[in-house]
Amino acid sequence: MACRRGALIVLEGVDRAGKTTQCKKLVQALQQSGRAAELMTFPDRTTTIGQLISAYLEKKSDLEDHTVHLLFSANRWEMVPLMKKKLEQGTTLVVDRYAFSGAAFTSAKPGFSLDWCMKPDVGLPKPDLVLFLQLSPTEAALRGQFGEERYETSAFQKAVQQKFEQLIKDPSVNWQVIDASQNVEDVHRDITTHSLNTVNKAQNLPIGELWKET
Repeated sequence: MACRRGALIVLEGVDRAGKTTQCKKLVQALQQSGRAAELMTFPDRTTTIGQLISAYLEKKSDLEDHTVHLLFSANRWEMVPLMKKKLEQGTTLVVDRYAFSGAAFTSAKPGFSLDWCMKPDVGLPKPDLVLFLQLSPTEAALRGQFGEERYETSAFQKAVQQKFEQLIKDPSVNWQVIDASQNVEDVHRDITTHSLNTVNKAQNLPIGELWKET
């Protein structure tokens, strides 16, 4: 019998919406329910490309905006062989940020269209579920460590939020909006319910391709 594949589950949202905490809790919950699950984070700062991105985000270097966008995309593409291998072996991947963040953050800058920003990621493995942690930029700014990295300003996060709202309207992607202003356990419960349903549905489906015109 062919191995039932794992699901690709992505958590998105503005900075400080609690994605990283929720990703870790979801991986634990899936493992405790007897499913193979692993966490992946983008950008993956361990690769050569990831180190360039990390220096930029920490304001240690400056890069031209188109270049930065393409580096983020390249960082996702370099992980695709590993992602596919894990999914095909039956491991569910919980991903902290994906192509949607790339498109939302760059298109929030002046002079970038959402369409241009989506192009480099067309054909990436398509998530079975994208959980959007909805939190107002005003609330996000009140959370710890806000402002340490390059994009953490309230005005910019507000622009990012608007771009996410455009992306969420795309019917080709399975989006679920989660109220991230709830307490951590309530958010976790919502996320786990949606995720377990998705894991069960994804088992017998092929891995899709993101933003590919059918």
